[in-house]
Amino acid sequence: MDLSTLKKPSALLPIGMSLAALAVVGVHIVLYGTARAADEGTAAHLWQILMAGQLPIMLFFAFKWLPRSPKPALLVVSLQILAALAAAAPVYIFSL
Repeated sequence: MDLSTLKKPSALLPIGMSLAALAVVGVHIVLYGTARAADEGTAAHLWQILMAGQLPIMLFFAFKWLPRSPKPALLVVSLQILAALAAAAPVYIFSL
């Protein structure tokens, strides 16, 4: 299987953004715990920007690469979705 599509910036950027969002949540939990705050702080806004910002990049990748090389592109899209779910899981689990 050709994994050259994984090396494309539009493939890696959403995964990196999901990992950064996960890191933001992790740092927030380590520093402040899982207690709810009175209002959303910087960590929540960063997480929201990272998660929402990756959607157009994921769509661009899907529209560009799925017709050209479906199997490798589908693998990359699956990885992008899994990374996004991994970044969203702590927020859902801890109700942050």
